[in-house]
Amino acid sequence: MSKIETNTIAPSAGTTLTLGESGDTVQVGTGVTASGFGGITQTDQWRLTNDITSNTDPISANLERVDDASFGYIGSGMSVSSGIWTFPSTGIYQLLVTMKAYSTDSSDTIKISTYVSTNSGGSYDEVAETAINSESGAAVGSQATVPIFIDVTNTSTVKVKFTAASLDAGSVIEGDTAKNKTCFTFIRLGDT
Repeated sequence: MSKIETNTIAPSAGTTLTLGESGDTVQVGTGVTASGFGGITQTDQWRLTNDITSNTDPISANLERVDDASFGYIGSGMSVSSGIWTFPSTGIYQLLVTMKAYSTDSSDTIKISTYVSTNSGGSYDEVAETAINSESGAAVGSQATVPIFIDVTNTSTVKVKFTAASLDAGSVIEGDTAKNKTCFTFIRLGDT
């Protein structure tokens, strides 16, 4: 039989309870905040609203936070300025880069590359490539998703950008304002 330890306290409104062990649980009343449970504190998703038909560095236009009636995000969300993305808080993030594309060029490889900077955009490192190869010149659409993990140790210095490359004539990265075709998903998994 396992030993169960319990402590009962009566905090007043505005009291914060912090627990240090994984698996700790607490029942709280109105006006009491409990922390130390881990869990996801930031999620966000943005999409491309119009097609991209030429190489673009960085992807900075036609981006919107998903705005469907059923959409929701946690926390304050990501921000983007001129194609450079800023994280709302430090932590380990998973990014999911989804691209839907097609081409009428039989030799094209369409790609979105993900770049991360740890020095406020002074330099970027390519960390992932989401790519689709065209098939025999047929305009057949394909979709691919690549997961990436980023350790955001400082929200002022760690930045992300996405580029579109290798778009020959007849190649399209699809965007849509009403549904996700090409989109960027950000999930904070835990502390750095």
